[in-house]
Amino acid sequence: MTEPGLSRRFCVAPMMDWTTSHYRYLARQLSRHTLLYTEMVTTGALIHGDTARFLRHDEAEYPLALQLGGSDAGELAHCARLAQQYGFDEVNLNVGCPSDRVQNNMIGACLMGHPDKVAEGVRAMIEATDLPVTVKHRIGIDGRESWDDLCEFVEKVSDAGCRTFIVHARIAILEGLSPKENREVPPLKYDWVYRLKAKYPHLEIIINGGIKTFDECHEHLRHTDGVMLGREAYHNPWLLAGVDPEFFGEAAPVETRHQALRAMLPFIQSELERGVYLTHMSRHLLGLFHGQPGGRQFRRYISENAHKTGAGLEVIETALEKVREPSMPEIAEA
Repeated sequence: MTEPGLSRRFCVAPMMDWTTSHYRYLARQLSRHTLLYTEMVTTGALIHGDTARFLRHDEAEYPLALQLGGSDAGELAHCARLAQQYGFDEVNLNVGCPSDRVQNNMIGACLMGHPDKVAEGVRAMIEATDLPVTVKHRIGIDGRESWDDLCEFVEKVSDAGCRTFIVHARIAILEGLSPKENREVPPLKYDWVYRLKAKYPHLEIIINGGIKTFDECHEHLRHTDGVMLGREAYHNPWLLAGVDPEFFGEAAPVETRHQALRAMLPFIQSELERGVYLTHMSRHLLGLFHGQPGGRQFRRYISENAHKTGAGLEVIETALEKVREPSMPEIAEA
């Protein structure tokens, strides 16, 4: 199902304030094959804001997908063209974010209630670009949470040309729950995602929501085409070092966490020279030594020093000294 050279077998979810270019650069030191996604960028921000800043990324981050938030077909088409112009490998439409702020602009999960509008936007994006156009959505929203409602959504959007659906296996409750609660309170219904794949075998179905371990991934892959992890891949990024050997039959790019962080240093230095504050980058490194002896001291030193005026690579290098380097290759397990 997936385009040559681009695999969605294992993906990291788009997460606001988390899957920035700096996190993605770290993730790419750990896995060459994981498909990475940007934070959601609204069509309005791209069209009326600093386009280059929002779409800036390093070539080392590929394969990389741009996630858009929006509902106007013309604006989505324009932004899909920008995605191709800036070198992204995929453009994805957000139909899953439950926050009030985006609902008011007809963005995110509320679009589950407007499948015709989503189909119109998807059709316009497909006509505007050669990139694969995908949709990330919930299994429903309050008031439209039946199996038939979900099937109607998938059928209308697939009729518009979409072949890949990334399905968060929870409904979104738009009235009364915060975005955080919407990631935790509605029950996971993985079986619904499995049923989608069984009913629409010609579509690529990627499962998302609450996945933490490789064992869980393998179970989901028995029923779907790919898995997408979110918070676990952010808080415990070393997990990604196990992805290439576990799911793609290739060696990991690095053998230790120390190697991964040292590989980041030239990039961090170049960003510092560009005027980026160290704390904007170092916050994504805090989970790298999760569960390791000295990991707490590593996190504390960075947290206490990265924000200081003039902080540079020396902060990272000193923090690294607080974690003993292993004499043998580390194995990433999830």
